[in-house]
Amino acid sequence: MASPASYALSRHQQQRRRLHDGDWVRSDGRGFHQCRPAFLRTGAATAASGSAYAEFGATKVLVSVFGPRESKKAMKYSGIGRLNCSVTFTTFSSPARGQEVDCKDLSSMLHKALEGAVMLESFPKTTVDVFALVLESGGSDLPAVISCASLALADAGIMMYDIVASVSLASIGKALVVDPAAEEEDCQDGGVMLAVMPSRGEITQLTLTGEWSTPRIHEATELCLDASSKLGEIMRSCLKQAIA
Repeated sequence: MASPASYALSRHQQQRRRLHDGDWVRSDGRGFHQCRPAFLRTGAATAASGSAYAEFGATKVLVSVFGPRESKKAMKYSGIGRLNCSVTFTTFSSPARGQEVDCKDLSSMLHKALEGAVMLESFPKTTVDVFALVLESGGSDLPAVISCASLALADAGIMMYDIVASVSLASIGKALVVDPAAEEEDCQDGGVMLAVMPSRGEITQLTLTGEWSTPRIHEATELCLDASSKLGEIMRSCLKQAIA
């Protein structure tokens, strides 16, 4: 009798083979260039200065922002504020995938994506803390965290040049798949994660994994920019509804 581990490996190999055949449809019925439905809401955590909750398909994220508050570390630097970011996963978010997650690395990437959009000079010698909690890991977790964190910062009244919308893409065989779900990420040959200030057209972060040709990188980036622009409109609508 096959062990659970070997059975899981066999299922993964079968899934990977199916997706690389070239003639397949996404399990949720989306087109290759279509994002999952997004549900966004601000003010999800009343104890925080600002907060937001986001659902992108099966991926569920809650972000709380605290501050600006006095910072001893910031006192040592010039008259600009300090942005601290932390990403964690609940123990029940996805046990199998959770073991592979490097929260320290994700926290660093979240900081990099947001730092260029936040007006640090607007809160000198103080700190803003961003705590992101992934409640359910359903794929494209980091882009969901970045977008949700941007909404939480806006909800906290933190001055920003623009919101930050983030989308990822997976290269699977000959297909470029926008906003991949967990099963698609597990089978990808390469990935792109892009964070952008949609109104300004400025990219705050671009991460590539795997092997890419120059034309394919260009195509993937354009697809992510287009999807991020559409997501930015949904995010702005969410903020407008919150103050209506």
